[in-house]
Amino acid sequence: MNTSPPDLPGFPRDSEGPVFKEPWEAKAFAMVLRLHERGLFTWTEWAAALAHEIRAAQSAGDADSGDTYYQHWLRALESMVACKGATSDEELGRYRRAWAEAAERTPHGQPVELRSYDIGSAWISGETHR
Repeated sequence: MNTSPPDLPGFPRDSEGPVFKEPWEAKAFAMVLRLHERGLFTWTEWAAALAHEIRAAQSAGDADSGDTYYQHWLRALESMVACKGATSDEELGRYRRAWAEAAERTPHGQPVELRSYDIGSAWISGETHR
């Protein structure tokens, strides 16, 4: 069985290829492809990680209507890079907090911009900047 991403069950696509609602979805997709190309994981490992995240979300009440597919994709990506030692849970947490802080200070409708101090040592000490 070919388990490349377009062959995965539930993969959002149309006649021209993958479909993304938001730019971050395309970026997460591209990151998975690149990390696979670099040998971080096999498609079988990726399919298992993604299936695990989807099952966990369904168990938690996700209606599985397709609109949360790339949220599962992102969680699987985070899990995979931590499991493979490409990053740590601490580093992932630091980036999550940085993006949350950046989103909080950004006016509605404007692009969210991550600043260098968002992910610097201030996050390690628990300080925030506004």
